[in-house]
Parts: sequence; C-alpha cells; structure tokens
Amino acid sequence: MALTKVTKSGITDNSIDADKLEDGTIVAADIATGTITADKLNSTLDLSSKTVTLPNTSVSNAMLAGSIANAKLANSTLTINGSSVSLGGSVNAGTLDWQTVIVADGSTSTTGVAGRGYFINTTSAAHTFTLPVSATRGDTIAIVDYAQTFATNKLTIARNGHNIQGVANNSLIGTNRASVTLVYVDATKGWVYQDESNVADLQAALFITATGGTITTSGNFKIHSFTGDGCFAVSSLGNSPTVPTGGPSNVDYLVVAGGGGGGACTSGGGGGAGGYRTTFPSPGCNAGSFPISITSYPITIGSGGASSGTPSGPAATPGNSSIFSTITSAGGGGAGNYDSNGAAGGSGGGSGGTGSPRTGGAGNTPPVSPPQGNSGGSQPAATGSGSGGGGAAGAGTDGTANNGSPGGSGSANSISNPVSPVTYAGGGGGGTRNYGTGNGGEGGTGGGGVGGGVNHVATAGTANTGGGGGGIGFGIVGDSGKSGGKGIVVIRYKFQ
Repeated sequence: MALTKVTKSGITDNSIDADKLEDGTIVAADIATGTITADKLNSTLDLSSKTVTLPNTSVSNAMLAGSIANAKLANSTLTINGSSVSLGGSVNAGTLDWQTVIVADGSTSTTGVAGRGYFINTTSAAHTFTLPVSATRGDTIAIVDYAQTFATNKLTIARNGHNIQGVANNSLIGTNRASVTLVYVDATKGWVYQDESNVADLQAALFITATGGTITTSGNFKIHSFTGDGCFAVSSLGNSPTVPTGGPSNVDYLVVAGGGGGGACTSGGGGGAGGYRTTFPSPGCNAGSFPISITSYPITIGSGGASSGTPSGPAATPGNSSIFSTITSAGGGGAGNYDSNGAAGGSGGGSGGTGSPRTGGAGNTPPVSPPQGNSGGSQPAATGSGSGGGGAAGAGTDGTANNGSPGGSGSANSISNPVSPVTYAGGGGGGTRNYGTGNGGEGGTGGGGVGGGVNHVATAGTANTGGGGGGIGFGIVGDSGKSGGKGIVVIRYKFQ
C-alpha cells in the first residue's frame, strides 16, 4: 500500500534529501500541512526559471533591506511650468524664481523664462526684455523697475510673436517704480497683465512710417520732398494720444502748383504763380494737422505753363495743378499778351501791355481757404508795359507807361529746412513797353521770372518753386516770354 503518512518521530533531522525521493523533487502538493522553515532551505535558492507570487499586501519599509533610488523609478522627474524638476529636487511651488539684477547697457537684451522674476536696472540705458518664443497657459513672468528709472530709460517688452493684451504690439513701460506680472493665456490674448503697479502705459510708442520722394530728417521729423510725380506710401501710423509717447497720425504738407507762362508778344505780362497751400507751421509743436491712413497717396507735380500767344490773343498757357491726397493747388494763370487780359489761376496772370485798359487774372481760383494765391496786375492806361503776375503773398503790380511791373511776392516756408526757409510761388515780372529804354519788371520773391527790358531779358520761373514766367519786353533783341516754374510737394511728420 502507499505510504501516506510518516510520524515525525520516525524521521530524524536532515535525513530526507532528493535521493530519498522517487522523482527527486517535492512539490507543494506533496505537503499536506505544516511548514518548511527557512533553516531547512539552502542559503541560496535558484528561482530564475520560476514565478514567485507574493501575497496581495503592502510592502513596508521594514520589509526592505534599503531604499529604492529615484533613478530606479520609471518617472524620476516632474515638469512644473515647463521646467523639469527631479524627484527630491527643490521647487518654489506657486512663487517665482527671482533672478539677479539685470543692468542695462544699451547693447544687450534679456530673453525671459517662464516661472522667473526679473529686476531690471535702466540707470544707464534703455533695455529690451523679450518674452519666450513658446508659451503655455499659466506661464508667468514678473518684471520690476530696480532703480526707479524706467521714466528716463524705458523698458520695451518685445512680444516675440505673441500678442500682448490681445494686440500684436510690443509694450513700453515708461514710468518710475513700475512693476508688472505677465501671464500667458492663449494665442488670441497672448500675454496679459495679471498685476501691475505704477504703469502709465503698456503699449509701445508707434510713429508714422512711409516711403517716397527724397527723404531727409530734422530732429524728430522726416521730410519727403517730391520734385516729380511719385507716391507717398504709408505703412504704419502713430498711436498718440492713446499712447502719450507715440506720434500722431497726421502730417504737414506744402503743395505748390506750376507757375503760369509769361506773355509772349510785345510787352507781355508776368505769369501767375502756382497755387500755394500748406499746413506748416501747424499747431501742437508742428506735429501735423492733416490726418492720413495706411495707404499709398499718388503725388502729382504740376509743370509750368508755356509762353505763347499773339497780339490781342488769348493769355499764355497756365501752369498745371499739383496734388497730394485731397489737396489740389491750381496752376498759375497765364499772362496776357499785348492788349490782352491775364488769366485766372492759383495766382492770376498779369495783363499785357496795352492799346486799351486790360485786367489781370483773378487769384485763388478755384477758391480755397486759406487762399492759395493773389490776382495779377492790371494795365489801366491806354498804352503801357506788362503787369506783374500774382504771387502767394501779394498781388502783381499794375502796369506803368514805361517799365514792366514786378510780380507779386511769394511765401517763405521752413517745412523742408527749419534753419533756412525757402520762398515759393512768386509772380513773374512784366515786360517793358518802351522800346529800347524801359526796364523789365522784377520777378516776385519765390522763383518769379523777370520781365524783358534793357536791364535784362525775360527769364523762366524757377523750377520747383511754382514761380510765374517773365513777360517779353517790346523791342528787346533776342527776348521772348518764358515758361512758369514747375511745382513741388513736401510732406513732414514726426517719426520718433
């Protein structure tokens, strides 16, 4: 029969080994009850090919011979505000990691890191603080005016591709003792200001940016001068008064048309100056009074009128208009030839020498306010010399019996040169009637051509002043009436 039980007293200690067993092994099923104590097992057990199942209970520290190193764990670090922190490392939960003071030197900038605070010292120079190129909701950065000098040397917060307060503009902090905390929200709002103190303005100052013409600078202003047709292309505007430190979205302008031609046939009158329109100097420290927008403005520069005509025929050719935006300056009126009237225009052309009384052309035609010019001179006598063309600042002088009369004076303007003003739109001088002895009339200041006489032959109006052309002098060898001068457009604005 099978052996099912052996009494403990029948087995001495250490008497059963593998050789005493039929198949050389003892399995769990061979042991009905009782236990095999640890001292009955070999000191080393090879379980490499076996599965060891532990009871479903917790393992206490007391059950471990030592500790498990962090590096032995599958996840040995945590990510907080985009930064990796190892287990066992330190982190300021809910606070910022304040950096050492940044001293601005005018040549370097700072790129911020989320979760940090920055003290910035602008005692010696302005500074640019650039926000991180990538950001996640909740990222936080703080900035403090360390030396209370942001009003003197401003801090620019560069957006680095993100919106700030929902706007695609950099921010400018320009008040002393300013501090601000920025929190990133999303692509629409970008970085928003969670907490701010002593901050008068958070948007960068913007100014007009434009191209076209010949560009010069004068202090904080740019000047675009057009002596030929072109385009004034505006790509950005100022943001004052929304941002007090920004520039306006207004410009000042000078628009002068081409001058009228001088009389061409015996004692011709002087051509009228081109229309003269300007906003300069404007109120508000010359910061501009004409509003513009982001667009391209075609610029037209009026040419001067030619000298032409026959006795008692129509007046000489008028000048052509100059145009900027809604501002049009009319060309100067052509001068009268012998025994004919002057024509109306920006400034009127002077009447020719006469066999009967003749009148000068009307100025400020078509009418604008303030007036763009004045009337040409008339010839009240039955016989006489050419009258002067009208100018921007004065009417042409009426004709006399012998000498040609001077043109009306032009207007001085410093829009393109604050140190040396330039005078524009002078009327042309009239030609002499008195054969071989009379003098020609002087051109009005501002480019008016002189009239023909024994003192000089007639000259054209000066280019890019809109001056009227001088009239022919009767009996002056080699003399002829002359054309008016070409116009000009000048635009001035604050750019910094």
